[in-house]
Amino acid sequence: MSDTRLAERIVADPEICGGRPRIEGTRVRVSDILVALAAGDTADEIVASLPYVTHDDIRAALRYASLSLDNKVAFAA
Repeated sequence: MSDTRLAERIVADPEICGGRPRIEGTRVRVSDILVALAAGDTADEIVASLPYVTHDDIRAALRYASLSLDNKVAFAA
């Protein structure tokens, strides 16, 4: 997914969801998608339970998360 398409799908507004990144046009946060996937839900199950979320939205959430984590992080010992 291109970064342009990602920017069209993942948005943040301080007035909605506390400014956390979310799927455009919804209150479904990127973190909600990640938590569901980490819990073992499939993309098909997420789309079935949230019909206003598409498979492309899920891919965008994953892409956004991967770009967000693509930084050097120092962990305190």
